[in-house]
Amino acid sequence: MSSHNPNFGTLASAYDASFLYQGDPASLAYTNYDIMDGFNECRTARVAELLDDFRTLQHCITDAPSSPRYADDYFLDGWATLRQCAIDGHRILECAADTGVPLVNGGQEEQTKAELKQVLLDAFSRRHQGQKIYMRQSAAQRWLSYRDAILQSQQPRATIQHQLDACDNELHAELASITDESVYNELAASDYACGRWTAEDPSLRSVLRWLRAPQR
Repeated sequence: MSSHNPNFGTLASAYDASFLYQGDPASLAYTNYDIMDGFNECRTARVAELLDDFRTLQHCITDAPSSPRYADDYFLDGWATLRQCAIDGHRILECAADTGVPLVNGGQEEQTKAELKQVLLDAFSRRHQGQKIYMRQSAAQRWLSYRDAILQSQQPRATIQHQLDACDNELHAELASITDESVYNELAASDYACGRWTAEDPSLRSVLRWLRAPQR
């Protein structure tokens, strides 16, 4: 598991796997159907994994600081990043689930398949965005630790300004490296290492389309 990933799968949850889909809780209950292609159980398990990952990320995002101890630090880049991460984390949790699926041909089994694939896209995209927020937040927290080590409980002063500037530059470089492509590839590598079923994971283009939808 990459060091950029929280410990997925180990955090106890107070919610069941349908917590994001309370408007249609039956959308995750597929075990009573005769499965046409044999993969609906895999799809259901994949959705559950993604939601567990997303909940873990949400806990990590919520636990991070967003307000500095000293008012003079409020507008520093690291603290601005942490505040934006808190806002973005709340937004991705609260946005409505996109689970609407038109009727498809082929009977109940094919309808179930279509609904599961839509729920998978929703959960996969939420996890992607949550991971991106978490990585940006982690970069800002490292910036905070480095800055505290430089200051050693003192106020900024001219003799250490070059060190503080270097700390800021490192933050900017790290944030710039956290792209949607890098997040997508890192999560894919993590899933592969864990032996997860990823045959129908959405493409990066599909994820970005979901994230850019008007309701987001």
